[in-house]
Amino acid sequence: MPKIKQINHVAIVVEDIDASLAFWHDALGLELHEMRDVPVEKSKIAFLPVEGGEIELVQPTADDSGIAKYLAKRGQGMHHICLEVDDILGMLAQLSAKGVRLINEQPRTAPDGKRYAFIHPESASGVLVELYQLARNNPGAIC
Repeated sequence: MPKIKQINHVAIVVEDIDASLAFWHDALGLELHEMRDVPVEKSKIAFLPVEGGEIELVQPTADDSGIAKYLAKRGQGMHHICLEVDDILGMLAQLSAKGVRLINEQPRTAPDGKRYAFIHPESASGVLVELYQLARNNPGAIC
């Protein structure tokens, strides 16, 4: 049976990563581990590790992206919580069998081999939930 291992990250959608870093990095002192463009998601992400997980700042890079639409509709703020799982295919099958509405019925694969899928907020008390399964050959991989 698939299991949740831990909270991997909390993602926050922002209009401007550099402006947001004034708080998260400069004021709070969180280390900026990496800044990455993610063309397939039409976004740019800043990774700020904290013990046991990460804060991810997500900025849209195109007006037609899902992140841009979310930002236009809801404004800046928490976008999703990501749960690391040991078996993403098993977890998606289990959730589907229980009638959970999935955004991704099959996981996507990131360039680092990590697999991910989203659960619709309608099934999770209004919270967008992302599931991650880290690549087996890269256990510390982050997206």
